[in-house]
Amino acid sequence: MPIKNRLAEMHDEITGWRRHLHAHPELMFDVQNTAAFVVERLRDFGIDDIATGIGQTGVVARIRGKSDTKGRVIGLRADMDALPIIEATGLDYASTAPGKMHACGHDGHTAMLLGAAKYLAETRNFDGTVVLIFQPAEEGGGGGREMCRDGLMERWGIQEVYGMHNMPGFPAGAFAIRPGALLASADQFDITLTGKGGHAAAPHDAVDTNLAAAHVVVALQSIVSRNADPLASLVISVCTMRSDTEAHNVIPQTVLLRGTVRALDQSVRELAAERVRRIVTATAEAYGCTAQIDYEWGYPVTVNHPDHTGYAADAAEVVAGSVQRDTPPIMPAEDFAFMLQERPGAYMFLGNGEGAMVHHPAYDFNDQIIPVGCSWFAELVERRMPAA
Repeated sequence: MPIKNRLAEMHDEITGWRRHLHAHPELMFDVQNTAAFVVERLRDFGIDDIATGIGQTGVVARIRGKSDTKGRVIGLRADMDALPIIEATGLDYASTAPGKMHACGHDGHTAMLLGAAKYLAETRNFDGTVVLIFQPAEEGGGGGREMCRDGLMERWGIQEVYGMHNMPGFPAGAFAIRPGALLASADQFDITLTGKGGHAAAPHDAVDTNLAAAHVVVALQSIVSRNADPLASLVISVCTMRSDTEAHNVIPQTVLLRGTVRALDQSVRELAAERVRRIVTATAEAYGCTAQIDYEWGYPVTVNHPDHTGYAADAAEVVAGSVQRDTPPIMPAEDFAFMLQERPGAYMFLGNGEGAMVHHPAYDFNDQIIPVGCSWFAELVERRMPAA
């Protein structure tokens, strides 16, 4: 019986929660209405051990099992925030908030954890405590880091922690995971090059900042091809190149370059940061410019702990019949990484089926996988903390 019967019975109800959340997306830490919806549902389930305002707007709730002979505590996490995207799905439950959209499936993640919470609160067929973590600001705000800074792990005594993300393009309801690095770190840079503006007809009287910027963009790619181990994974992308003029006949005074650095290993991450600074400074100087580099360390590498990867995979195999246990790592980032730095645990992928990729205006979470995800959360708890 892969999907728990009770969760199959609740499918329509959980789908309703998911579509309500989809129609009312909120961004970053500004998820007060979403958090209030979560709290209301938890109270409906008879859960009264609830804390709000963790990591600014996060929600943490506790469910105690029928017994607690070993003092075991497991954390389960879902993210709540949406993206600043204009929705293009045409669905009858499409976003009602202009310029905001659940384009990454966090509405589905939240709904699945709520479904698991209702089941676990009804059955309590485990020996220990489950801590439900509803996190804000995964999409760039570092809400997981902020919840940890607020004492999430210590205050609730969490011993291990698990999370999940849907994966478009992967068969609906199928699971995939790997031990070690699963998702990349994500750092970003702002590079401001300053030269000497002038008339395009007299470039010798100016210092061409565009020329310097072009060479910086090319030179940065040498870090991947000539500095990093060829067997290591590293991505450096310059995504914005903007000067202080749009005229056809003006050489700009300044040019701004913005981009991201992604790695699957901390030493490679540190190498890239050091080389970015040296290459940008030297290249700018070679073309007569100065460079200001603002380098921001972002999300760390998401590293699954080997034993806990096995626990997560075993639960997935019970639910789905099989699981891909050595899925290739990917270069997007995930701030669940901060929680995995605090406690052992694992992060799982759940197939969303064919359709638009996350962060696309036409993306939609596949409601058919809801009972699968709920069952995985519940099965993981019952397997890790079997009833005494």
